[in-house]
Amino acid sequence: MAVRESGVRVVPGAERRRWRNEWLDSRQSFPATGNFDLAANAHGLLMIHNEDIVDPGEGFDTHQHRDMEIVTWVLEGTVVHQDSAGHSGLIHPGMAQRMSAGTGILHSERNGAGLLERERLHVVQMWVPPHEPGTAPGYQELDITEQLTGNSLVAVASGIPRDRDRTAIVIGNRFAAFHVARLESGHTVQVPDAPYGHVFVARGSVEFEGSGVLTRGDAVRLTATGGQRITAIEPSELLIWEMHTTFA
Repeated sequence: MAVRESGVRVVPGAERRRWRNEWLDSRQSFPATGNFDLAANAHGLLMIHNEDIVDPGEGFDTHQHRDMEIVTWVLEGTVVHQDSAGHSGLIHPGMAQRMSAGTGILHSERNGAGLLERERLHVVQMWVPPHEPGTAPGYQELDITEQLTGNSLVAVASGIPRDRDRTAIVIGNRFAAFHVARLESGHTVQVPDAPYGHVFVARGSVEFEGSGVLTRGDAVRLTATGGQRITAIEPSELLIWEMHTTFA
């Protein structure tokens, strides 16, 4: 598939769409709430990238998905996951989790803290389509806290064949990989070289080569470029998608 002209677009966190109700504060990198044509606003394969704050005792009641790879990354608190395929889990910071909706699955996600515990849930949820629709639903989770201590880029979730023996969990798209880097001040990682990339600053602040300082909530969308160095100014956490195709 053809790749658009190369470029680096910085998206300040303040430019994200915001959707709020009584218990949810959602900041959305792509239009999500009420959007029934997610692919129209996607970057590469990434269609949803929501950063959500969920009040104690609240969450998303049982709802359905189909033909979607959903990766959840917790920054604070605990997600309680349950689905119609019999999977359940408690997802906390440092755990990789994905749900493959496949032919159809019902699931719920809630803040694991009770109303009296007052612990908010801070979570990033990301969606990419499968490379082959109509497969059986699936689920996977794994604690990778130890792997995240090396000031390096960690392959958290990938379907790219080269990652078969090094990724934490597997997603059903052979053209996409999700990486996380937890960096102490002064440490550097490089953006993967790919037709499409998405970098999100989940914590801290960093210097992005060629684009200056990025702070929490900022993102960079890359097209036909990669290899830029990202250096932590303070302790920081980066969420990076590497994508080798797009929808069109």
